[in-house]
Amino acid sequence: MQEFSKNKLTMSLLMTPNMANFRGNVHGGEILKTLDHVAYALAARYSGKNVVTLSVDRVLFKNPISIGTLVTFLASVNYTGRTSIEIGIKVISEDIQKHTVTHTNSSFFTMVAIDDDGKPTPIEPFIPQSDDEKRRWENAKKRREESLKTRKQTFR
Repeated sequence: MQEFSKNKLTMSLLMTPNMANFRGNVHGGEILKTLDHVAYALAARYSGKNVVTLSVDRVLFKNPISIGTLVTFLASVNYTGRTSIEIGIKVISEDIQKHTVTHTNSSFFTMVAIDDDGKPTPIEPFIPQSDDEKRRWENAKKRREESLKTRKQTFR
């Protein structure tokens, strides 16, 4: 049986006509929905628990995605708190006929592990190993600190 990385996930989907917006490209909402599915799948795989979306820190739409392209979502665990997991997702669009690849989107989702009663539950800490994982950890830690500051100011 094939071994899967607990802290990485790759998912590819063909963009079909039912996903189109009024300009004939893939509707941004379709991408957002899939990003949430990808974040859920990786956070649930990592934690071994059900998870819910706490926040989406950023979704940057860099380039449009055409119908008929193969879109790959490259997800990684960037950071873990006591009950939360930041998932970073890079989206790559591949024109199958032209053999071209374009980085179209990047995003950061924070997911929270929950127990059977829907309450936050502790997860195993992620310990970055590679230089890339360490860089992502540090960047995610900074985003988390900023997010916590903003939440305290917003929800007084």
